[in-house]
Amino acid sequence: MPAILMIDDDTGLCDLVAQYLALDGYQFTAAHDGKHGLELAQNGAFELILLDIMLPGMDGLSVLKTLRVNNYCPVLMLTARGDEVDRIVGLELGADDYLAKPFNPRELVARIKAILRRVELTREQPADLNSVLHLNELVLNPHNRQLSCNDEVINLTATEFQLLEMLMRRAGDVVSKDELSRAVLGKRLQMYDRSLDMHISNIRKKIAPYSSHEKIQTLRGTGYLFIQGDA
Repeated sequence: MPAILMIDDDTGLCDLVAQYLALDGYQFTAAHDGKHGLELAQNGAFELILLDIMLPGMDGLSVLKTLRVNNYCPVLMLTARGDEVDRIVGLELGADDYLAKPFNPRELVARIKAILRRVELTREQPADLNSVLHLNELVLNPHNRQLSCNDEVINLTATEFQLLEMLMRRAGDVVSKDELSRAVLGKRLQMYDRSLDMHISNIRKKIAPYSSHEKIQTLRGTGYLFIQGDA
């Protein structure tokens, strides 16, 4: 079963989450400070990381920033309720989703399952949906989960890759925000939830240095459009 790493200094919460995950057969490892958690995340084979923002020694955002240099394991942030700034910064740094504390452990397990299910579904796509995409200067290869532009590799998180792949496969068509949120983030689009916008913004920033043309157009109130051609 998938191995989950939880980096949180609340030992009671870690024990509670461990009990819930054990019911579904997940392997669970906990770290209670940022430095130790980062070491485990970099050296261990985990399918998903639960990362608290407020940590002793090294805060969660610093852990995430360091981790994302060369590790793209899905990360679910655990944030204080109402602390939107931390959520936005976390998403900018490459978190896949967030959940505000206090939370229902059942909701956490549901979020974990949704993220892992999306990752698994991308591995099991039919052959025609695993074809390499060549659009403008971009080359997206589902086989090795790699994006390149003019022969330069662009590192994307799992969520960013899935969003870009969906937009590229439907290039020239508008894809609604709600459809993207449901298909990739595994949840309905909620008012004031900026997760999707931040992921798209991250993709644009990563592509921009390698291309002279904007690839993803925002249609306000509608969705996003991957532009075919160089204009």
